[in-house]
Amino acid sequence: MSMPQSYEVTLLDEERYRLLVDSITDYAIYMLDPDGRIASWNAGAQRFKGYEAWEILGQHFSSFYTDEDRAAGLPERVLRGALTEGRFENEGWRVRKDGSRFWAHVVVDPIRDQSGNLLGYAKVTRDLTERKTAEAELKRSHEQFQLLVQGVTDYALYMLDPDGHVSNWNAGAERIKGYLADEIVGKHFSQFYTDEDREKGEPAKTLATARRDGRFEKEGWRQRKDGTRFLAHVIVDAIRNDQGEIIGFAKITRDITEKVQAQKALAQAREELFQSQKMEAIGQLTGGIAHDFNNLLMAILGSLEMLKKRMPDDPALTPLLENAIQGGERGAALTQRMLAFSRRQELNMKPVDLGALVNGVMDFLQRSLGSAVRIETSIPVSNAVVVTDAVQLETALLNLAVNARDAMPSGGTITIAAEEYLTDGTGDRLKPGRYMRLWVTDTGEGMDAETLEQATTPFFTTKGVGKGTGLGLSMVQGLTEQSGGKLRVESVKGKGTSVSLFLPSADSDVVPEAEEPAAMPANGPSKPLTVLAVDDDALVLMNTTMMLEDLGHTVIEAYSGPEALDMLKSNDQIDLVITDHSMPRMTGSELANQIRSQWPQLPVVLATGYAELPSGGDNRLPRLPKPFSQNQLQEVMASVLGAAG
Repeated sequence: MSMPQSYEVTLLDEERYRLLVDSITDYAIYMLDPDGRIASWNAGAQRFKGYEAWEILGQHFSSFYTDEDRAAGLPERVLRGALTEGRFENEGWRVRKDGSRFWAHVVVDPIRDQSGNLLGYAKVTRDLTERKTAEAELKRSHEQFQLLVQGVTDYALYMLDPDGHVSNWNAGAERIKGYLADEIVGKHFSQFYTDEDREKGEPAKTLATARRDGRFEKEGWRQRKDGTRFLAHVIVDAIRNDQGEIIGFAKITRDITEKVQAQKALAQAREELFQSQKMEAIGQLTGGIAHDFNNLLMAILGSLEMLKKRMPDDPALTPLLENAIQGGERGAALTQRMLAFSRRQELNMKPVDLGALVNGVMDFLQRSLGSAVRIETSIPVSNAVVVTDAVQLETALLNLAVNARDAMPSGGTITIAAEEYLTDGTGDRLKPGRYMRLWVTDTGEGMDAETLEQATTPFFTTKGVGKGTGLGLSMVQGLTEQSGGKLRVESVKGKGTSVSLFLPSADSDVVPEAEEPAAMPANGPSKPLTVLAVDDDALVLMNTTMMLEDLGHTVIEAYSGPEALDMLKSNDQIDLVITDHSMPRMTGSELANQIRSQWPQLPVVLATGYAELPSGGDNRLPRLPKPFSQNQLQEVMASVLGAAG
């Protein structure tokens, strides 16, 4: 039975195959016999490697390798890898006839007959050190051409007639583009292009450039038979006969989608790593600054408290003193917010009254956002109690308010509101139950659909380089989800944004604990004590000493851990140790560990300006957060001594 006319091997087909391979100047394409000896040679190989065909035919291909690679057995591994894996691909140094080296990209495919017997290897080499246009000449039989071209599977190698119709098709083209030969031969190559590129006339421009310049090279999106797209690297060479007339085009296409995506993913990962490292550095810096600031506030507030107790009631002076104390307390509140931003902590889950919390941060928000922004609130007067971390929720509100302000460069209105939300768990990714919906709405620029989709992605920001970390909404989302709720962001371009936090409601009979003013504990120390106070900051140490002495206790001062240990060894009347944590030579936690081993019954209180102890800190120790008041000092002493008794 005769084959269809379209598959008959004609003289024109043979000429086209010869011209196809002859026209490829960027690749050395040749055959090896099963032992690795060279069976054919093209002009591209001659251009790259410098050998004439009569010089190299019959020689082993290892002569192209460096002495080091031959000594390491690389040529043998190449053939073995191609035979066992079905394909070998690598890049490395190769040697020309004159001894000079070039960096080569190599693909080796085993060639088998219909019975599966190994006939040899098809080898494709590209010189990546140079990209010069030149015509390649390859003289070998039609059988070798067909085996060589069909053996290459990583490249689509095929011919076009002068009008752009596909005239032959290799296995690589079938793999990459999805068409069988009888489905595509005779069809115009423009069907590989996207609709957009066809409308812009890209296929015609490709052939026009190849006609004019002899060669066309570009990367762009192409389309497979099933409609999916891939990013392709395309080379088109014009094929001319001996009279210089164009008789067609040689086309090489490679799918580089995975390569480009990997490069983009690597670049994105590097950027995210940089942002993460930057945020870590900022967090450490902020925590350190807040710690030092707490020490200063400790000295200021403690001294003001002692001054208030000892100063006579003077109407002219008392308001000034109260104002200074309020300023110091406001500074202390600021350091707590700084520490909340810089630390990673487990949530302190408890009932929180949304109305009280919002009212408590209103003054701070208004001062932070500026006069161009008006804040309106609408919080239910009752039953607006949720279970979450109050400090983290304050931080979340501040984040959302700052984002809203930035979205309103000319000013506008921010609304903070809450309402009860009941759900049966259908369609809203919440467990069935009662929630409070707390939302922050602005009248700003809003977001388009693409931006909205990425809004909660870590490190995604619309504020420009250096103006935002892209972590604000992701932090808020983490808070709501850890609390058992969810975050919802709604926005329309030009019409503002609304961010809703769905937080679980507290049981109806649960009442948030009220913040009661500190008072002298009834069960305070009943007798004067001898207290060892340890701090490397003289101002803080003096302040602690004044508070303790004012309470009637005897104070021994030490400016370091080793000095404190020496004093303990020489004085067995010490009842309590109050030590700073962050000290040179020996930290407070290390000092406490030494005391525990030598004087196990001696109570130790750790005074620190850190919200969360740095690495190595002993979180089991009773804590006295700086800046502390005299009442707080007395309370912790009563608690520690009571537990010890």
